Amino acid sequence: MNHTATIALAGNPNSGKTTLFNAITGARQHVGNYPGITVERKEGSLNLNDTRVNIVDLPGCYSLSAFSQEELVARKVLVDERPDIVVDIVDATKLERHLYLAIQFFELGIPVMLTLNMMDEANKKGLRIDTEKLSTLLKCPVVETVARSGEGKQELLEKALHYAADRGGVWEPLEISYGADLDTALNAMVEKIEAARFMTNRYPARWVALKYLESDDEIVTAGRSIGSVAFELEEMVREVDTHCRTTLNTTPEALIADYRYGLINSILRQDIIERPQQVDRRELTDKLDNVLTNRLFGPLIMFGVLYAMFQITFTLGEIPMGWFESFFGWLGNTATALIPDGMLQSLIVSGVIDGVGGVMGFVPLIAIMFLMIAFLEDSGYMARVAYMLDRVLRMFGLHGCSAMPFIISGGIMGGCAVPGVMATRTLRSPKEKLATLITAPFMPCGAKLPVFLLLIAAFFSENEAQIMFSITLGAWAMALLVSKLLRSTIIKGEPTPFVMELPPYRLPTLRGVLIHTWERVWQYIRKAGTVILAVSILLWAAMTFPQLPENQVNAFNQQRIAVATNVMDMEQRSTQLEEIDNQEAQATLRYSVAGQIGSFFEPVSQWAGFDWRTNIALVGGFAAKEVIVSTFGTAYSLGEIDPEDAAPLSHQIATDPSWNKYTAISLIIFVLLYAPCFVTVVTMAKESSWGWAVFSTVFNTALGFGLAVAVYQVGTRLLT
Repeated sequence: MNHTATIALAGNPNSGKTTLFNAITGARQHVGNYPGITVERKEGSLNLNDTRVNIVDLPGCYSLSAFSQEELVARKVLVDERPDIVVDIVDATKLERHLYLAIQFFELGIPVMLTLNMMDEANKKGLRIDTEKLSTLLKCPVVETVARSGEGKQELLEKALHYAADRGGVWEPLEISYGADLDTALNAMVEKIEAARFMTNRYPARWVALKYLESDDEIVTAGRSIGSVAFELEEMVREVDTHCRTTLNTTPEALIADYRYGLINSILRQDIIERPQQVDRRELTDKLDNVLTNRLFGPLIMFGVLYAMFQITFTLGEIPMGWFESFFGWLGNTATALIPDGMLQSLIVSGVIDGVGGVMGFVPLIAIMFLMIAFLEDSGYMARVAYMLDRVLRMFGLHGCSAMPFIISGGIMGGCAVPGVMATRTLRSPKEKLATLITAPFMPCGAKLPVFLLLIAAFFSENEAQIMFSITLGAWAMALLVSKLLRSTIIKGEPTPFVMELPPYRLPTLRGVLIHTWERVWQYIRKAGTVILAVSILLWAAMTFPQLPENQVNAFNQQRIAVATNVMDMEQRSTQLEEIDNQEAQATLRYSVAGQIGSFFEPVSQWAGFDWRTNIALVGGFAAKEVIVSTFGTAYSLGEIDPEDAAPLSHQIATDPSWNKYTAISLIIFVLLYAPCFVTVVTMAKESSWGWAVFSTVFNTALGFGLAVAVYQVGTRLLT
């Protein structure tokens, strides 16, 4: 290739930007994270004529202010990486609102091309847009596209490369008049900035002045580390702010927004958009919203849709889950047959195959769940879910966008906290994200269900549905109450305005849904599968070493010899030998590291009704909640118990004199609330920091244990 060029795709959320990116790049893309934060970085490449074209999909944002991570990242990419051109994707049906971001690109000075996307929907609404006139007024190329079908993508690429070549990387900042009150201050600030060369190596001087007037935290903070000019600029901003509030009863930031929208309106009023005569025609989206977001019917429909989604997930996922289980079962049997008895066989079969198989068995459920979520997101319905829940969630210091992390984590039983925590990326406020991230693991994920089913079968078999429903309601109640506590104490902050745009309803494309599904499933496999493998091996080692001392092993062997010699009845002999094997297994487990840990915590855990065997299961549950039931089975000397077939274990627990229904309730509460599984903790650290991940582990465990102790102590006193 003779040349290379970089195109940055930008645009508001729900503008079709990522759909267009997928249409252009196809499978030729790479997904990663920007350094130090959790915002995804998507890049793709293709060859066009003699040019190698690199395409960067910037995070969706409404402006270039540092209000969210997405906006800050988009700005840094433009300034630090200096792409050859920015292609701003705008929704052709919402031109006025989406042009606000384009105006800020023009003020920054970077070469910009405008793409009017969703032209098919604009045509359906009877809108006619004069793209040539718009191009003339904006002094940049304008093309029409339909991202869903790929229409216009070739013209987009060709015009973008041609315009980028014409500009030659030269930045030409647009200067807008913001009225006499601000223009005077801007000119004085620009003079100081240019004289001191204050940040001018990265930004245009007037743009820096505008950011100071807009109280941009990132620019102001960076300026203070450079020199005294920053403090002079801040003083000038305070004077302007006081003047604007006194004379105009507004702020400089609001004035700037007003003048930008004024410029947009002055452009669009020049016969850019021709609208149909029947302006009162009700659109399909409005008609659907009248029903789907209705105060009465909307929530009912929402719960019905979400419940049906999870019902379909488990109904359809049962068959492929069986295939996965059969495969890993066959793999384990094959390894057992090929590898001689001993530590290596135990490590491979119990540590590796069973560990990975336990996680991979959930892949069909995850895939089906994400397939339906992708369909609902692409159709525009998920934005309505957040809209309907926003009012309730805001009462507890959360945001409408907190709804989806809760739901994905198991808000309707059967989710997974790993993708739920990852879904907190949609929250613009770091504090609202933290509160959601810490409480989302309270939800009854699919890994906790076998534990609940085990205890319900043992003590509440006559009220199974009611208990399961109560667990779900309890999880939501705890998540909301703890969020309120956190947002009122250590994570204080003003609530973020709910500015999520409600996109029009549209029929998702199969290709788009499959791409979005695969991206999320692959993240689950890569992040969960690899970590679980390591944890499973560590857990196997903790429950295997150190082994019983030789004198204790010999004692059990002597018992076997005595039974074999003295008991003539074959059935009785077999029963007694099996009992000796179980006693040795229990002694071996108690002597292991895991057993010693369980015994160490028993003096404290007994306040909640947990003995050493329960403690071992809960320690294993920190690695992965899936192993709690099987660890219980080992601790009760029943061998390896499959989580889906826990009836024998439930009978053993129900007849154990150390158990009662209050022990079961306290354990249900503790399992629901205590430390997230290790994979979730790692994911939480990646989405926030290790400090908050450790805080969540300690805080959630303390909260769960405190409530478990209260329930057990009060309950047992009622029994006596």
